[in-house]
This record gives sequence, structure tokens and C-alpha cells, in this order.
Amino acid sequence: MNPEESPTPEPINEWLEQIEVQPPTNELPENPSTDLQLENQASGELANSETTETTILAAENSLHIQAEQRLVQLQQKSSELSAEIAQLETTYATLQTQIGVTQTALSQVVQDSLSQLEQRKQALQISVEQLERRQERIRNEMRTTFAGTSQDIAIRVQGFKDYLTGSLQDLASAAEQMQLVQPSREREKPAPKEAKPVKEQLEMPQLGQQQFQDTTKKIRRLLDQYRNQPDYYGPPWQLRRTFEPIHAEKISNWLFTLGGRGALRTMGSRLQNILIASSAISILHQLYGDRVRTLILANTPERLGEWRRGLQDCLGIGRPDFGPDRGVVLFEAPTALAQKAERLVKANQMPLIIIDDSEEQISLALLQFPLWLAFAPDPKTMKDRDFDDDF
Repeated sequence: MNPEESPTPEPINEWLEQIEVQPPTNELPENPSTDLQLENQASGELANSETTETTILAAENSLHIQAEQRLVQLQQKSSELSAEIAQLETTYATLQTQIGVTQTALSQVVQDSLSQLEQRKQALQISVEQLERRQERIRNEMRTTFAGTSQDIAIRVQGFKDYLTGSLQDLASAAEQMQLVQPSREREKPAPKEAKPVKEQLEMPQLGQQQFQDTTKKIRRLLDQYRNQPDYYGPPWQLRRTFEPIHAEKISNWLFTLGGRGALRTMGSRLQNILIASSAISILHQLYGDRVRTLILANTPERLGEWRRGLQDCLGIGRPDFGPDRGVVLFEAPTALAQKAERLVKANQMPLIIIDDSEEQISLALLQFPLWLAFAPDPKTMKDRDFDDDF
């Protein structure tokens, strides 16, 4: 379209342009605010993005810092663990060393303990052997000396009632015997007026001669009575214990073979020796009465005490029968015994000398008397005694 052909339309176009331009002129106040808002939004978004980036950076920085701190902590813990491991290794090595030392000490202690136990074992074996020997001796003693103990107890239990009822009769008979003994002693005082009968009565016995053979039957009868019919409640000076064949053989050998003067091998126990000596005392009292005076020789008061108790038990005598002027006299020295025996011989008494097996040597002064019984110690027993003393 040319301007020349249509000049009129210009005002219209201008008017239209004005009309079209006006609305925008009317909207001008609103567009700047929108743009501002948009700009503000854009700036806000930028600010937000920047803030977000800043926050992210700050978070990353904090995470980085935390990671570094965590790393430092882990490194510290690692160093601590390494130190602990090194310390544990040192402790382990120390414990290994201590264990080795302890094992060495334990092995040494075990060896020492084993050696001590071995020594104790040997000592115990020696003690057991000694106890076995002692047990064997005690058994032999029980079989010989105390063989009639159970029988004695049974007799005592069974005869207890009879013993109680007959006690008065026993006392009466004992009183009668005491009355009979006193007149006999009174009669012995004026005996020197009749020289010949007294000389025959007081003559010392010679057990090995022919005149003693007349009493052999009586002695054997007494031995059989002691062995087969023991009287546990017999009168004093009569054997009251069980008499075995071995004891009868011993005393028979002393009486008939040795003639009442000699030594017998010990029975291994003082109690058994006392039993044999008691049988000899009982037989001589049956033959010669109160003229027999028994003299015991032992080297210690303890052994003499055993002889006192044993004779009291075997012969039924009491303490009044022991003393310088009584039936039994105890001595520790052979010299005093020999002097007493000489005085008894001069007084027309009959001394019976009994020597304990503890006497290793016999005094020659004792061999001059017609009646003496010595118990010779057994060599085996002497070795055992020496061994026990050394132990």
C-alpha cells in the first residue's frame, strides 16, 4: 500500500496506534512491579541458590571437618591399640617367662617332694617291719603266756556267784592257815635243842643227787596239775595261771637236768619268764614251805616292778610278801643279793636266786649257791633290742 493512495488512513492508524498504545501506557505502572517481583524472585532464587550453595558448602566443610576429626580420632585409637598390643605382647612374653620359671620351680618341688616321700616310704617300711616283728612276738606271747586268759575270764564269770557265796569260807580257811603258820614258826625257835632232826630238816637241797629223785613223782604230779588242772583261786604261793607244755619242759629241764642250778633261754618275754620262775617257786614252796626265800636280780627298778606284779599275779601273793625279811626280795646289784643269800644260808633258809634276762653277765659270787635260775637272752632278741634302741 502506497501513502499516496490512501492518505486518510494515517489518522486512523495513528488513532489505532494510540488506542493500541494507550493500554500499554495504562499498564505501565503494573509492569515495573511485576518485573520487580520477577527480578526480586530471580534475585531471591539467586540468593536462595547462593544460600543453598553456601549451606551446601558449609555442610560439606562441616562434614570434611568431622571426617578429619573422625580420622584423627581413629588414628589416635589406632595408636592406642598399637600401644596396647605392644604392651600385651610384652606382658605375654613376661608371662611366658614366668610360666617357664614356675614350671621349673614346680618340677624341682615335685622332685624334692618325691625324694621326701621316698625317704618317708623307706622309713615307714622299716617301721612296718619292726611292727610286724613286734606283732609276731606279741602273738607268740599271747599263744604261750596268755593262752589261758579267755579260759580264766570264762571261769571267773561262771564262778562269780560261787566265789561270792564261798568268800566267807575262803576267809575262814585263810585265817586257819595263818593260825597254823604261827605255831609252826614258834616251834622252829626251840628246834636247836634237837640237833639231828634240825640238821636233816635244814640241809640244803641237792637237786641233782639221788636223794632228790624221791620227789620226782611229786614234782611231775605238780607239773601235770599246773598244766591240766589249773587252780585260779588256789592258796598263795601256788601257781594260778595256765601252764603250757613248753613251760613244763623248761622247768623240768631246770629241775631234773640242771639240778636246780643253771640258765634257761628266755622265752622272749619277761612275762613268760616270770611264769616259769613262778612255777619253780611254787614247786619249791610245796616241797620246803616257808624256808624258800626268793631273791630277784634285775638292773632297773622298772624291771623289778614287772617282776613284782608278775609274781603277785601268778602266785596270788601281795605286797606284804615282798621285803628284806619276807618271801621275795628284789635287788638291783648282784653284790647285795650275794650278801643276802649268805645271811639266809647262815640262818638255815633256802635262797632261790632268779636272774633277769637283762643281766648280760652273771656274778661268780651267785654261782656258789645251790638254787639259782638265770634267763639267758636270745641273740636274735638282743639284735632286735639294739636295733630298736638305735632307731
